Amino acid sequence: MPPPPAAEPQSAVGGEGAGSPAAGGRFNHQDSNRFSGAQRETSQHPCTLPSPSLLHSGVPGEAEPPTPELVEVEVGGTALLKCGPSHSPGNFSHVDWFSVHKEKPTLIFRVRKGQGQSEPGEYQHRLSLQDRGTTLALTHITPHDERIFLCQGKRPLSQEHRIQLRVYKAPEEPTILVNPLGISVNSKEPVEVATCVGRNGYPIPQVIWYKNGQSLKEEKNRVHIQSSQIVESSGLYTLESVLKAQLAKEDKDAQFYCELNYRLPSGNHMKESQEVTVQVFYPAEKVWLEVEPSGMLKEGDRVEIRCLADGNPPPHFTISKQNLSTKEIEEMTPEDTGTLVLESAQKEHSGLYQCQGLDLETMASLLSDQQELLVNYVSDIRVSPAAPESQEGDSLTLACEAESNQAVEFQWLREKTGQVLEKGPVLQLHNLKREAGGGYRCVATVPSVPGLNRTRLVHVAIFGSPWMMLKERKMWVSENAVLNLSCEASGHPRPTISWSVEGTAQERDQDPLSVLSVLSVLVTPELLETGAECVASNSLGRNSTTIFLELDSSRSTGPRVSTASPSVRANSTSTEKKLPEPESKGVAIVAVTVCVLVLAVLGAVLYFFYKKGKLPCGRSGKQEITLPPSRKSEFVVEVKSDKLPEEMGLLQGSSGDKRAPGDQGEKYIDLRH
Repeated sequence: MPPPPAAEPQSAVGGEGAGSPAAGGRFNHQDSNRFSGAQRETSQHPCTLPSPSLLHSGVPGEAEPPTPELVEVEVGGTALLKCGPSHSPGNFSHVDWFSVHKEKPTLIFRVRKGQGQSEPGEYQHRLSLQDRGTTLALTHITPHDERIFLCQGKRPLSQEHRIQLRVYKAPEEPTILVNPLGISVNSKEPVEVATCVGRNGYPIPQVIWYKNGQSLKEEKNRVHIQSSQIVESSGLYTLESVLKAQLAKEDKDAQFYCELNYRLPSGNHMKESQEVTVQVFYPAEKVWLEVEPSGMLKEGDRVEIRCLADGNPPPHFTISKQNLSTKEIEEMTPEDTGTLVLESAQKEHSGLYQCQGLDLETMASLLSDQQELLVNYVSDIRVSPAAPESQEGDSLTLACEAESNQAVEFQWLREKTGQVLEKGPVLQLHNLKREAGGGYRCVATVPSVPGLNRTRLVHVAIFGSPWMMLKERKMWVSENAVLNLSCEASGHPRPTISWSVEGTAQERDQDPLSVLSVLSVLVTPELLETGAECVASNSLGRNSTTIFLELDSSRSTGPRVSTASPSVRANSTSTEKKLPEPESKGVAIVAVTVCVLVLAVLGAVLYFFYKKGKLPCGRSGKQEITLPPSRKSEFVVEVKSDKLPEEMGLLQGSSGDKRAPGDQGEKYIDLRH
């Protein structure tokens, strides 16, 4: 078989021969077809193979070989190679297929009597016949398969058909890396802005750079785009494009991105990277000062004084404060961010503040305008007299004063009730009673500054002997129990408290005029008999109250702790016996039942004598109940009141009659006379 005719030159992938990027082949005649949307071309007539001697003779006047048929396929796909146009006549039962690489044809497949056989080599397992032997299928296309394929038919006439196989692969999404160091506007030549990388494409895609949506083109001393590519072992290309530019201050927010343009058998396509912003360094032209919060400030507020500039990076800041009264200037060092924080502003922080910015690159200094910081304040309140005291029946005047840079309003309140007594700085108290003693509060408020106020509490003392805060009372206790007995007294001078029984006493001040004593004591027979007396005394007299204890048989006799702290208050030394509280419900029920039974018996007796005519009735006057002599001494009815001690106290009248300790308020009706 004669050797196949020579094909058009084709360089190796990544080589420097014809058709390689370096030689201009891929970006010249090949790219013109790819980016112009050229589709597959077919020759109208079969070509007649010249003799081998004529293929390489270069005889003048020899006809140029026809343009190869173009077949386009993506990497990984299958290329269908037809041996001549479908309408061309011919017998394809005897065909040889060649691949032409670097102008050297290599036999890769034979067709004999419609049966195909692969030749050993790189295509051995990737070729197969289709369409009754007219089409050769090449599978698993790679970039290395981009070359010319040649088929030669032998019978009945020799014929040759050439096919140019074009391979395409879309690149991956482009990645963009911004210059992490930033760019100074003072640079004298273009500096790297960002790098765009497109991986695994074929052929090499075209890259276009954009700034704020506008495409960038080469511009001397302003914009330079430098691209390079790497051929991977797979034959795919990785493209790397570097954008260099001179930037200005206006580019500090500019958005840069790159675009990859590439071709596939389906047409032209493009992919865009993400947008990035490069840090631009430029000197400051202006410095200013801000205060947060804005508006009226008061003592105790958290205040931030910020120095700001329009440069990047910001200059080094210092803050100066000028005293409004002395005109002295004080230098302050803010944080690295240029912020001075006053955690709790005071009136001393008021003044004129100014920021100074120093550019460490150019050593230029800029000053901001002065700004006044005013911290509104109210001084501590002074009350006169500082420790007020008075006799009962006298009058007393309290006055408070405070300084402020704003108008101040005063008012007086009663501490324990919160009642407003006077609006103004002066409080007049007339005809003082003991009850007028205690706390009074002066409040100074600045209406023009919300939340700015001061208060001062003063205690008024009324001279007098001790005043017992708790009534004397009776308690039900268990023998051997440990009791906590409390006693509170007030007076001026401050009283001291003592107890009539032995025990452990603890005192604490309730306020400057009152004292509370708590006595821990063991219940003994002697204590049950005498009770516990609390005595309060000062230089003007003494007063006392007594707690009576009575054994409660219904309670367990084991040791336990009880607390005596009744809530009834009085200023009296009278003795009051207090019946048991809710824990004595059983005893109370028994007493009520007995009273009901006694009243029932009394009613029955009266009804009996009435029926016998022994009990005369009348509308006025007193009548004696007459009984037979033999029964006069048999009926004595005792009626006991079931009222509590507090109610019995009300029955004593307003004269304040006192009842002896043994008097239980009992009433008797003697029916013997």
